[in-house]
Amino acid sequence: MASTARIGRSRTVDLDGRIHFVDFGGEGPSVVLVHGLGGSHVNWLAVGPLLARVARVVAIDLVAFGRTPPEGRSASVVTNAELLARFIGSEMSGSAVVVGNSMGGMISLLTAARHPENVAGLVLVDAALPRPSSASIDGTVAVAFAAYALPGLGEIFLRARARRLGPERFVHEMLNLVCADPTRVPPELVAAHVAFARERFETMPWADAAFLEAARSLMVTLAWKRRFVASIDSITTPGLILQGARDRLVPVEAARALAKRRPDWTLEIYEDVGHAPQMEVPERFASSVTGWLAGAGKAAAFAAIS
Repeated sequence: MASTARIGRSRTVDLDGRIHFVDFGGEGPSVVLVHGLGGSHVNWLAVGPLLARVARVVAIDLVAFGRTPPEGRSASVVTNAELLARFIGSEMSGSAVVVGNSMGGMISLLTAARHPENVAGLVLVDAALPRPSSASIDGTVAVAFAAYALPGLGEIFLRARARRLGPERFVHEMLNLVCADPTRVPPELVAAHVAFARERFETMPWADAAFLEAARSLMVTLAWKRRFVASIDSITTPGLILQGARDRLVPVEAARALAKRRPDWTLEIYEDVGHAPQMEVPERFASSVTGWLAGAGKAAAFAAIS
């Protein structure tokens, strides 16, 4: 897993602008992996090859993230939901099982609600969801998102953090936030994140502005709770909810509330895991997804076979 070239093919498609994705190959149902806020295809490098044993798997870089440049396009969650539907229609024979982490989970939900013909099934991985009133708020997360929300302050906050940390410390700080135990992340995956962070800092001057646009649109979507929940209620596809109990960004109570609202979806809690189980416990994560595709999600897998 030392390089993308060894485990997947880097590709681009033109959908009113370049879209970068990594194709892990495989045969069977189409599966699209969707990263979260500040993430990229790199987040999926440990699990892409594992899932490709039973499916045709790709990891997309959303607009203005990873190696997909903005090229005049918005980085908002709504714009990226529309982009995801178009990508599935263009590259995945029309329908796919969508696996979304964090903001990617929110985008996957919006895509399933608006374009059910393109989403055969949903795997929500610590998805960005409304916070129940009973859930506590992590102090570090609260401060960061308060800064992101304020024009001017958010930009200063991100620039100062990048200068202070540099690529390697930036990645380690990120892993400390999203993992319950960062030492479980495979060393080669950490190295891939550091290499990409360096690439981002050196060659992507638009990255901070895109991050803030996406973060602010995410917060607005969560603030319109009734509308967002109505979208969730309208979804007809099978679903799997995967959640780390030690997630500092999305409380486990939010996943439990979603499962109560959607009892037709399967809920699996990882008691000792944080916000990014696909990085922290990749084998366990892949086993959860492949097991669901072969069991409760069999109808979704069948519908996503091209």
